[in-house]
Amino acid sequence: MKILSLIVPVYNEERTLKGIIEKTLSLDNEAKKQGLDLKVEVVIVDDCSKDNSFKIAKSIALENKNVKVFQHKKNLGKGAALKTGFINANGDFIGIQDADNEYNPVDYLKMVRPLMEDRADVCYGSRYLKQDERRILYFWHTFMNKSLTFLTNMYTNLDITDMEVCYKLFRADIIKKIAPKLKENRFGFEPEVTVYVAKGKYRLIECAISYNPRSYEEGKKIKAKDGLRALYCILHYGAHCAALPMQFILYLFIGAFSALVNIFVFMILVKSFSLFYSVALAFIVSALVNYLLCIALLFRHKARWNSFGEILAYIITLIIMGLIDYYSTYWFLIVGFNNFFAKVFSNLIGVIGNFLLRKYFVFPEKIE
Repeated sequence: MKILSLIVPVYNEERTLKGIIEKTLSLDNEAKKQGLDLKVEVVIVDDCSKDNSFKIAKSIALENKNVKVFQHKKNLGKGAALKTGFINANGDFIGIQDADNEYNPVDYLKMVRPLMEDRADVCYGSRYLKQDERRILYFWHTFMNKSLTFLTNMYTNLDITDMEVCYKLFRADIIKKIAPKLKENRFGFEPEVTVYVAKGKYRLIECAISYNPRSYEEGKKIKAKDGLRALYCILHYGAHCAALPMQFILYLFIGAFSALVNIFVFMILVKSFSLFYSVALAFIVSALVNYLLCIALLFRHKARWNSFGEILAYIITLIIMGLIDYYSTYWFLIVGFNNFFAKVFSNLIGVIGNFLLRKYFVFPEKIE
């Protein structure tokens, strides 16, 4: 008999927790009806709730040996609660079940079949595949979900329809391998784990699931700031292993922002300093901005170099590109361009050079 472990992260869900756990435990009987040799384990992780959620969870565990309960002494976020659950689950397959009533646990019986039949390693539910009906709530929430899914697909080369969905089911060996690497404690877990699934080249399948979204008045917790964090996570965890054209497109934005900083600082300094010092100082400031954005959004920090080696490689890059920046600016001035356009065109040259040197010299991707 196979075991399906469902991780239930909980934060202030005293109104719905008992009901959703009862629904989840009823999967044992439903699995038998559908001819599945499957047993359900529920792992509740209370993320330092301020209401009676933990007390309710403990009482459920006392009545059912298939329920385990863990508690964080400090509120860390959904991602941290899931990580605790993944590590402590004993099932052959491990999935995620929210403590509210937005999702129907019976959908897991449909999702687990491809894994039990060895047709997939990971299964995502999808709220956007064909359904008979759905509850309508927030346009911008749906727009944010679909936009983040689109960006995730661009950087992972996947073709999923619902990256932000709660229902994600993994073979146990896969998620236990991924779990120690996870760093996101809140809703950034969704894009982060999806990047690891893509990098692992695991067989991924989607299943249509039912969805009954709750309103913010009913307790919905995700906010706009979580969407911004998810965007950061897509780039931070996914960009360094994306296809080269996607990396260059992102670097164009980084390079463009750094170029604006370069031009802005240069235009201020050139009024008071010589051309050489103005170009040099503006270049150093923009290079620092470029470096910080690169390690935050594009290239994996210390992918191969130790700290000294990385700094030395970056200094060499600065020298090379600094000389190119100075002499190209000087040349454009000589041929008749004004200060502004001389810096604009020298920065266009610098963008390509900087990208190539950073990708292949400063931040080469470590081959695992």
